Amino acid sequence: MNTRRTAATAAGLAAALLLGACANPTGGATTEVAAGDGSGTSVTIDNSPDRIRVTTPKVDAIAARVPEAIRRRGSLEIVNSADGSPPLVFHATDDRTRIGVEVDIAHLVADTLGLEPEFTAVSWENIFVGVDAAKYDVVFNNITVTEERKEKYDFATYRKDEVAFQAKKGSGLEIDGFRDVAGRTVAVDSGTNQEKILLDWNRQAEKAGLEPVDIKYYKDASDVYLALDSGRVELYLGPGPSAAYRVAATGRSEIAGTLSGAGDGLQGLIAAATRKDSGLAEPITAALNEVIGNGAYAKVLGRWGLSAEAVEKSEINPPGLPKSFT
Repeated sequence: MNTRRTAATAAGLAAALLLGACANPTGGATTEVAAGDGSGTSVTIDNSPDRIRVTTPKVDAIAARVPEAIRRRGSLEIVNSADGSPPLVFHATDDRTRIGVEVDIAHLVADTLGLEPEFTAVSWENIFVGVDAAKYDVVFNNITVTEERKEKYDFATYRKDEVAFQAKKGSGLEIDGFRDVAGRTVAVDSGTNQEKILLDWNRQAEKAGLEPVDIKYYKDASDVYLALDSGRVELYLGPGPSAAYRVAATGRSEIAGTLSGAGDGLQGLIAAATRKDSGLAEPITAALNEVIGNGAYAKVLGRWGLSAEAVEKSEINPPGLPKSFT
């Protein structure tokens, strides 16, 4: 399957994920987003700290598969990024409570396993350091399955992965392949699958005798968007849901192209990541399939406008971004 998208399809992605996300005039407690199911209807995202979560009951048979040490502790230690990125993980209107689709799905898994979810927010580069050191049990942070990561971690999938190029509003840029980014200034987050895709495209451009991509890295999302808005970078390659959210919410950027988070020829998948052979991947996968089956999963994706990224079932360690990208 060719996973590249034309500019017209990219615009459709933005419309499918979010339709005019505009802050509530009473203080930004809600955001209007598309239902994400192609119906053309919209839903209201509650960005307040006291929002009512989607919940699901404990399933004893699945909970019994959790490693004994974690069952005794009674909590699931979850890590995600401190750099907020709506609608994935970000702060509610109190600037303290963390909300988003990743947080909600993690809660569903913890509910099913009968564990109390304990969240820790760290910088991106420290997420896997903490998992390696057994400080955290699992990552819920828009992590793409890659063949390289599978050597050290086990994965339980729960969303399709789409990435998108953002450009300044009115740029007219259309990104459909490596030739379209050759010679351009592109921002990307280090250590991500988006970076690997961009580096691979840069190699292809240089091999074809084209100008290299001028790749820029920034400390946090606010710096990236400041650079994009000011014209210091022409493009930013990042998660599709976050790109569509910002396009609709601010009106200052546009989607210039999209592709699968695993590059060409393979549907990228987002997954919970655990230490290799920790014993958690199997019960987490079972928990995810439980909430897919009972409808709680669909409710969570729907409330964030991400129904189009739903998977039919959770899988352990499916094919991921190939090593040829590294």
